Amino acid sequence: MVKSYTYKGAFKLESGVELDGFCLAYTTHGKLNEAKDNVVWIFHALTANSDPSEWWGGLVGNDKFFDPKKYFIVCVNMPGSCYGSTSPFDVDPSTNRTWYHNFPWFTTRDMIRAYRFLKDHLNIHQIHIGIGGSMGGQQLLEWAIEEPDLFKYIFPIATNAFHSAWGVAFNASQRFAIENDPTWNEKQVDAGLEGMKTARSIALLSYRSYDTYKLTQKIKSDDLKSKERSSESYQQYQGEKLAKRFNAFSYYFLSKGMDNHNVGRNRGSAEIALSKIKAKALVIGISSDLLFPPAEQEFLAAHIPHASFRAIHSPYGHDGFLLEYEQIEEAIKTFIFNTVEEKKSAPVLI
Repeated sequence: MVKSYTYKGAFKLESGVELDGFCLAYTTHGKLNEAKDNVVWIFHALTANSDPSEWWGGLVGNDKFFDPKKYFIVCVNMPGSCYGSTSPFDVDPSTNRTWYHNFPWFTTRDMIRAYRFLKDHLNIHQIHIGIGGSMGGQQLLEWAIEEPDLFKYIFPIATNAFHSAWGVAFNASQRFAIENDPTWNEKQVDAGLEGMKTARSIALLSYRSYDTYKLTQKIKSDDLKSKERSSESYQQYQGEKLAKRFNAFSYYFLSKGMDNHNVGRNRGSAEIALSKIKAKALVIGISSDLLFPPAEQEFLAAHIPHASFRAIHSPYGHDGFLLEYEQIEEAIKTFIFNTVEEKKSAPVLI
C-alpha cells in the first residue's frame, strides 16, 4: 500500500528555489525489528513507482531475496514523478496555480535530502542495505556520501558518479521530442504526450543493445510493402504503453534531475566525494550497457574505499539491472558472505 509523508517546513533546492514543504509517496514491506537493523532502502529508476515488488519482483517479495518477513523494505517515489510525490501537477502556493512548466525540479541530491525527513519519521537510524539501479543508484551514492555512517552495505547498479555527456545527449534528444510536440506549451495534464512517446522510443535504444533487438525483434517478412517490422512496432508499442501510465512533465523534469547528477559538485571532485563513503560497497555493472557503461562502475569501485566491482553478463543492455535478478542476487549474497567471513577471520586486537 502506498503511503504519504508531508514535510511542511521550508526546503531549499540546489537551484536556490525554496519550497514550502513537499510530499513523498512511499511504500514499505515488512516491519522494523526491535534492533532497528533490518532496513533495506530501495531506490527506483526514472519511470518506476515506489513499490519494488511490482517492477523488481525477482528480488522483492515473499520468499525472495528481499523478503518482508526478514527485512523492513522502504522505497520512495522520486519528487517530480507522477506516483504520489510532489510533482508538476501540484499547485504552486505563490501563484495558487498548477506548476506545469514552472516546476522547480529536484536534483538527485535534493531528492535524498528530502528522504532524510522521511527516514526520521520512520524512526530509522541505520540502513542495513541500500540498493538502486540507474537513477536510483545515483540517489544511493548521493546519500551514502551525505551521511557516511547511515548505510552498512550499498549496491549501486548500472549507475555513475556524474551523468556523462553521452547520457545527457540522449536525455536532451528526448526533451527535444517533447518540446516539438505542438501541445507541449499547453497547460494540460496530457500536454506533450505524443512527444513523450517518441522520447521513449529514443530512450529504449539506450536501454537495450544490438543483441537485445537481434534476439527479440526479428524481421518477419521480406515483403517491401509489409508492415511486419517487429522492431518498428515494438518502439511504437513502448511509447503508447508509457503514455498510459506517465506524463510528459514528469518525464521532462526527472531527466533534468538525472542530467545534473554529479556527486563532486561543491565537494572538490567526484573522487573526493566518493572517498567519504564508509559503507561496504559492491558496485555492479551490466556488460552490454550502452547508457551507463561498465567503465563508469569501475570508476566508482576504484574511488569508494575498499569497494568491489562485479560485472553481470547480459544481452539486455542497461535494462539488465531489472532483468538479471538471479545474477544480481548471487553477486550480493557472495559479497555479504565474503564480508562476514573476512570479519570472522580478522585478527583480534588486544
